[in-house]
Amino acid sequence: MSEPLAAAERPAPVPRTVLVTGGNRGIGRAIAEEFAALGHRVAVTARSGEGPAGTTTVRADVTDGASLDAAFAEIEQALGPVEVVVANAGITADMLLMRMSDADFDRVVDTNLGGAFKVVRRASKRMMMNKYGRIILISSVVGLVGGAGQVNYAASKAGLIGMARSITRELGGRNVTANVVAPGFIETDMTAELPEEQQKQYRASIPLGRFATAGEVAKVVAWLASDEAGYISGAVIPVDGGLGMGH
Repeated sequence: MSEPLAAAERPAPVPRTVLVTGGNRGIGRAIAEEFAALGHRVAVTARSGEGPAGTTTVRADVTDGASLDAAFAEIEQALGPVEVVVANAGITADMLLMRMSDADFDRVVDTNLGGAFKVVRRASKRMMMNKYGRIILISSVVGLVGGAGQVNYAASKAGLIGMARSITRELGGRNVTANVVAPGFIETDMTAELPEEQQKQYRASIPLGRFATAGEVAKVVAWLASDEAGYISGAVIPVDGGLGMGH
């Protein structure tokens, strides 16, 4: 058996055209920054604001197919066909089941699940033609274990798992992989604003005893898009400190 190549002897990764939806803030922004730092050509979609330095920002609403078509055309002209797509854009509208309106349920599912479907469907056309693609869907530990007051959000995030596994069965023969990353509690402005006692309770439920950084999620996403992960598809990769173990 041959010895593994030392890091300095390994070939440099091939630069890819990467699209991150919702890449102007939070986890999406960290993902875009990671890909840009690795030398990839990175575009982000945003309804407002701008992506990080070194990326191209395009305006798009993931629930609007025409908006996405225009965004993809802009990206393809500027950077080339999308080879890696990270479906990250998402919203919440938390409410207990008995008080949740039809509109709140539909809006979250249409954005988080329907939006991912529209983005992936558009990206997959070129991926199939080129016989190469990496599809990464950003789910949540809530999609695995559930969350009180989050029936809409949990349903949308759980649906991404079935989507990735169906895509794997459809497109695997075309060298297109589809995987899910399921973050747990992440250090964000939102979690920082929680009362300290509530933060302590959340940390106590996490075996590793801390929140993740957005950068830790970003590195897992970038690895799934790399050649090293080329034989992984239909997987759910948790980045949750052990919170969702067994699911």
